[in-house]
Amino acid sequence: MQVSDRKVAEVGAEPIPVRRLRADQARRVADVLRHQIHSAAFDEVLPSEQQLVAEFDASRNTVREALALLKDEGLIDRVPKVGTRVTNRKYDHGLDALLGLQETLKGHGTVRNEVRAAMHVTAPPAVARKLRLDPGERVVYIERLRYLADLPLSLDLTYLAPDIGTEVLGHDLETNDIFVLIEQISGGPLGSADLALEAITADSHTAATLEAPEGAALLMLERLTRLEDGRPVDLEYIRMRGDRITMRGSLIRSTPEWKVI
Repeated sequence: MQVSDRKVAEVGAEPIPVRRLRADQARRVADVLRHQIHSAAFDEVLPSEQQLVAEFDASRNTVREALALLKDEGLIDRVPKVGTRVTNRKYDHGLDALLGLQETLKGHGTVRNEVRAAMHVTAPPAVARKLRLDPGERVVYIERLRYLADLPLSLDLTYLAPDIGTEVLGHDLETNDIFVLIEQISGGPLGSADLALEAITADSHTAATLEAPEGAALLMLERLTRLEDGRPVDLEYIRMRGDRITMRGSLIRSTPEWKVI
């Protein structure tokens, strides 16, 4: 017989345990360990299997299955006589601040850009609408492959309002964030941005460009950025390697209308 949460609260009955598959338990362990790895909770080596068994109140086989999942993701390696070693960490990319990649990864190394295209094009109708331009108006299109040292992180496709974009073309695009250039040109700070984030798989051409496996998970970011006066000037479509970047943000819940029953 199933006991409801309300019944448990009223009579103090013990909740009925849910039978879980080992794969479910392994996924739960892997999720916690994954974020500990990315937040540098471990220096180089993870706790031993025995310690993880005690920490997660799980069987040894469950812990081994969780570690196998993380190994398949390329995050760890099992080294004889050493233990489980961290081999890769992702870089945090904030969602609660309007920053360029160079500003975001400050302190992690040098961000450089391979400029693949920088030219005037006729704005596609959807782009023109977002930038509040007339149909058929010309915009500046910039395509950059962005590296952290020698590691390709993202492929950025950027459409700029014509007046701002034309001046941007006169600056060094290999070492500068476009956000910084826009602020220098406009003489004021950027104001706000709308963004949409989704997961996509890498097609063969994008995978080769980003040096990622075909079909690898990518983070696809669409971002429309405005000046402080609300004018939209920058529309970006950014493909980021999902195995290299974690999107993070701090959210505040608005006070909902609720009442105690």
